[in-house]
Amino acid sequence: MPQLSVVVPTFNEAGNIAELRNRVAAALPGIDWEMIYVDDDSPDGTAATVRELAQGDSRVRCIQRIGRRGLSSACIEGMLASSAPVVAVIDADLQHDEKLLPAMFDALRGDDLDVVVGSRYTQGGSMDGWDRTRVATSRFATRLSRLVLKADLQDTMSGFFMIRRAAVERCVRAGMSGVGFKILLDLFATSPEPLRCRELPYEFRNRFSGESKLDTMVAWEFFIMLLDHYLGRVVPIRFIAFSLVGLLGLGVHLAVLAVLFRGIGASFLVAQTAATLVAMTFNFAVNNVLTYRDMQLRGWKLLSGWLSFSLACSVGALANVGIATYLFDQRAYWLLSAIAGVLVGAVWNYAVTAVYTWKKPKSG
Repeated sequence: MPQLSVVVPTFNEAGNIAELRNRVAAALPGIDWEMIYVDDDSPDGTAATVRELAQGDSRVRCIQRIGRRGLSSACIEGMLASSAPVVAVIDADLQHDEKLLPAMFDALRGDDLDVVVGSRYTQGGSMDGWDRTRVATSRFATRLSRLVLKADLQDTMSGFFMIRRAAVERCVRAGMSGVGFKILLDLFATSPEPLRCRELPYEFRNRFSGESKLDTMVAWEFFIMLLDHYLGRVVPIRFIAFSLVGLLGLGVHLAVLAVLFRGIGASFLVAQTAATLVAMTFNFAVNNVLTYRDMQLRGWKLLSGWLSFSLACSVGALANVGIATYLFDQRAYWLLSAIAGVLVGAVWNYAVTAVYTWKKPKSG
C-alpha cells in the first residue's frame, strides 16, 4: 500500500503528464507513492495520455470526469480515491516545486500535523515571473480569504499542499463547497476543528507547457466560495449566484426597454417583449458561464438549454404577477406584494432550470 498519494487535477495538460510523473518519481526516493490524475474530460486527450503512461507504471491512475468540471471538486474526488493515509495536491503545469514533497511528508508525519502548505509568501518563497499586478491581486485575495479561516496561514490561496486523508474526509462530511479553484481555503474554512498546519517556502515557477487556466471567472468563483461559507448553510449558494445574475438581467431589461420605448419610440408592448427576450437570453448566457460553470452547456445543448430556460422563466413571470396581484388585492402593501411576487418567481426559475436546463450528470 502506498504511503503517499499525489493528486493532480488536469484540464488540457497532455504535454505535462509524463514530465510531472518523472519529476515526482525523482523527488520521492524511499517513499511508496501513487499518482492520481483527475481529468475533466480534456479535449486534448489528457486522459488517454495518462492511461498510456499507466500501462508502463502501475503507480499511475486516471479518474476521467465527464459532465463535471472544477478544480476543487476534482481534488476532492482524487483525495477520496486515495489508497494512502497522506495526500498531496500539486498542479500539472509544473509551477509547483515537486522537490519540496519529501520535506512536506517528513514534516507532516514527524510533527503530528494535519496539513503542510507550500507557501509563496513565507520567508524563502517567491513568485517567479509574476508581474506586479498579479502579485498584488494574489496578496489581496489572500488577505480577504483570512476572513473565513480558522488558522494563521500566510498563503491561503496556495494550490500546493499535503494533508492527511482522514482530515479531508472530516472536511467533506462537514460540507465543503467544492466551488472554484481554491481547495486549500475550502478545507481550512470548512474543517470542524482547527487544522494543525505548517508552511514551507518554495519558488513558484513558470508553466512548463500549455496555457494557464486562470481567467476572470476565478474571481467570481472565489467570491461565491466566500459567500458559501457565510450563507451556504442558510441559502443554496447557486441560488444566491442565480439571483445576482437576475439583478444584472433586470438592469439589461430596463436599458433595452428605455432605448426602444423612450429612445426609438416603439410601442410599449413591442419594447417590453423585446426587452424580456434580451434579458432572458442575457440571464441564460451569464448563468451558463458563471452559476453553472461546472455544468456549462455547449454546442447544440445551448439552444435546448435556452428554450427550457425561457419557458421556465415565462412561467415564473406569470407566478410573479399572479402572487403579487393576489396579495395586492388582499390589501397588502404594494411594495411587499411586488417583493413577494419576485421571490416566488425567482425560486421557481431557479428550481426548474436547475432540474431541466442544467441537469446533473447521472452517476455510475
